[in-house]
Amino acid sequence: MPRLLVDDTGHEVAIPDKVRRVVSLVPSLTESIAATAPELLVGATDWCTHPPGLDVSRVRGTKNPDVAAIADLAPDLVVGNEEENRAADLAALRDRGIAVWVTAPRTLAAALGSLRRMLQACRLDQPTWLDAAAAAWRAPYRGPRRRAFVPIWRRPWMALGHDTFAGDILARLGVDNVYAGAVERYPKVTLDDARATGAELVVLPDEPYAFAPDRDLDAFAGWGVPVAFVSGRHLTWYGPSLAEARQVLAGQLAIAR
Repeated sequence: MPRLLVDDTGHEVAIPDKVRRVVSLVPSLTESIAATAPELLVGATDWCTHPPGLDVSRVRGTKNPDVAAIADLAPDLVVGNEEENRAADLAALRDRGIAVWVTAPRTLAAALGSLRRMLQACRLDQPTWLDAAAAAWRAPYRGPRRRAFVPIWRRPWMALGHDTFAGDILARLGVDNVYAGAVERYPKVTLDDARATGAELVVLPDEPYAFAPDRDLDAFAGWGVPVAFVSGRHLTWYGPSLAEARQVLAGQLAIAR
């Protein structure tokens, strides 16, 4: 018998008694399911790069999924994210009678709980990597703190604002976002305004915009503060990467140039 479960957005989702076919519309969720029960995955977006060599049908991007192609895969469940996927696309899948599970974590603690519930919706037991992720972040950070400007896009410049998963991850590493009090979650900014915040550090992830030293370091040459280039997967993905994210990001922040 199907059972009704409530996803992160408050939607009741009728989960089939047996979940054998899953389509993922979010790279981090694709990695999460692949690391737990790879045989379930039948479809993923073109942006789902982990694990490497994933051999499933591709259904275009997170913002433009091929709804018809997803339906043709006959999934028992589609997993997505409130921020990554458009509400209209998720609604179109539901209109075709497909069960859709949507995640929406904005903190590390919420992400760990969200992953646990999503895997339960897939009828899976809690995997060891999720235990390892929780353990890796259990001890509080006790070192010095720095205020940072954290761009996520260029042309125009956009930054982490308030209430973001990446902002919470950085805070747990001693990095306080200078735009944490912004009205928008991802405000458009100018470099002059960002510099005026008194940031002591600039943090540049390699996704969603692929910031790179050879192209973007010069933009902050006159600031007189270190610039850290960090892994976007470890900063913004919630999934198996969380087990190593604390060590990876701490190392990258430590060698800010």
